[in-house]
Amino acid sequence: MAKLTLWLREEARTTERRTPLLPDGAKELIASGVDVVVEKSEKRIFENGLYESAGCTMAEPGAWEKAPKDAIILGLKELPATPETLIHTHIYFAHAYKEQAGWQTLLARFLKGGGSLLDIEYMTDASGRRVVAFGYWAGYMGAALALLQWHDQKAGRQSYVNNGLTPFESAQALDELIKSRTTDSKTPTALVIGAGGRSGKGAAEILERHGIKVTKWGRKETADLDRDAILNHDILINCAFVADAIPAFLTKDHVKGDNRLSVISDVSCDPFSDFNPLPLYDAPTCWKTPAISVTADLDLIAIDNLPSLLPTEASMEFSGLLLPFLKSLPNRNSDLVWNNCAACFDHACEALTARKAS
Repeated sequence: MAKLTLWLREEARTTERRTPLLPDGAKELIASGVDVVVEKSEKRIFENGLYESAGCTMAEPGAWEKAPKDAIILGLKELPATPETLIHTHIYFAHAYKEQAGWQTLLARFLKGGGSLLDIEYMTDASGRRVVAFGYWAGYMGAALALLQWHDQKAGRQSYVNNGLTPFESAQALDELIKSRTTDSKTPTALVIGAGGRSGKGAAEILERHGIKVTKWGRKETADLDRDAILNHDILINCAFVADAIPAFLTKDHVKGDNRLSVISDVSCDPFSDFNPLPLYDAPTCWKTPAISVTADLDLIAIDNLPSLLPTEASMEFSGLLLPFLKSLPNRNSDLVWNNCAACFDHACEALTARKAS
């Protein structure tokens, strides 16, 4: 059997510093018989030299386009718009299976080139539970930004987050910033929806550590939705993973009145999906201006790469979860998790083909 080649590409997004593969993990893969190629990157949180020292073959950014056809291309966020045909198997978060913006164009590139997609979001076990995610640090960071925005609102001062964000050196540095912006006489209440998941736990942990009273909702509470209860909190953190049509948690009509709610952080951030439970905005917010006004009294933060703001911690946790599955790639046809990924890709392609035929 030919050796498997795993090719870590440089991220196309300029603000993306995370990596799904650490140098130590690459070294383990090489020891297990996998050829690891790493594209050089000045953005990646771990330096190029660490991968080279681990025994990786180094390549120029974007060289994956000319990689051997049987190489598996590993990344995190979206692919660049070219090439028009995708011949390789790609592993990354594609955000295309819920018919988000651009899903047809992306899947058509795979179909045209004969490539395939193993979407990390759909790496699930026998129970349907996701086995690899950045969730904890997404929730953690999303709640932190909401808390910073709330304190600035109440203090009547300029928004810290809307001065523009750059990655934090550590979670400790983020904690220290929150403490420095805290108004001693005022403490908000917060609602975390999806509190039982990884991102919900991350959100609740940082809020509680800063003395915030947190209400935690799961599927039971969203199935019997009490919108007045949502609006009676100061901060809402949405961490719910929604894969089916459900009643919206809040719409613009619900927030028109005089409500207590003043900051929403939509960690799940899926504005392009028909299943978006917070149809209050049309596109993710950005690092330059993270908070937008829904009403005069309600700000919303919806950043779709929150863990990138804590790239070291996020990369370490995520890569540790992913590594065992990367080791199983040479035998992925007999691996339940990779088979589940492949089935989701096939189903999405069938949906695209059926739509074109209708």
